[in-house]
Amino acid sequence: MTDHWVSLFSGGKDSSWALYRALEEGLNVSRLLTVHPAGDSYMYHTPATHLAELAAESVGIDLVEVEPDDFGADDVDDAGAQGDAELEPMEVALRELAATDGFGLAGVTAGAVESEFQTSRIRAMCDRLGIDLFAPLWGKDPVALAEAMFEAGFEIRIVQVAAYGLDESWLGRRYDADALDELLDLREEYGVHPLGEGGEFETFVVGGPHMNRRIDLSYRTVWEGDRGHVEVTDAELV
Repeated sequence: MTDHWVSLFSGGKDSSWALYRALEEGLNVSRLLTVHPAGDSYMYHTPATHLAELAAESVGIDLVEVEPDDFGADDVDDAGAQGDAELEPMEVALRELAATDGFGLAGVTAGAVESEFQTSRIRAMCDRLGIDLFAPLWGKDPVALAEAMFEAGFEIRIVQVAAYGLDESWLGRRYDADALDELLDLREEYGVHPLGEGGEFETFVVGGPHMNRRIDLSYRTVWEGDRGHVEVTDAELV
């Protein structure tokens, strides 16, 4: 039985970096797993997850998708309880994979950087499943992580912002060294996390060394006064 790894994957920079590092380490990542939250989520990256299918095609790894209808956490008021409830469909999907003949689930990759809320729940899930967790971003310096992504050739786009200092001009912008310099200034002024770990911004990776083809996006921006997102109108592999 071959040991298989599953990469918890949204298409954003952090989960993509975890996948990239796992492949660099020689882990046999044979599935990507994307959860599509119906709305705001404590556990998951929410914008543009519908693009994960294109990203998976470019990466060349089969995608397993968990749809919003599988959630059942809408009526939970307590954050911790909702986080637990949101994790359930992911765990169910992993159990189903582990039960597949010849699969041999060895572990999952995760892109958590500082969120103990998320990471503690994923660790506990791995313990219940008897599998390993590969979390290469956990506890690392965020600036060094960003610079490593740039150096590796990741092309990252900002697809959502929600923080003081981040206006509509950031939507669709490339997250690169220049953007990082500005974010470090905003960290001094407003406390913006340079990786967006506090939800200040969300990203999508359109190109990188782990991808066979780049993703070309067409979009419009939606601005809501103090926050906004890109609404993708077309996406294709080029």
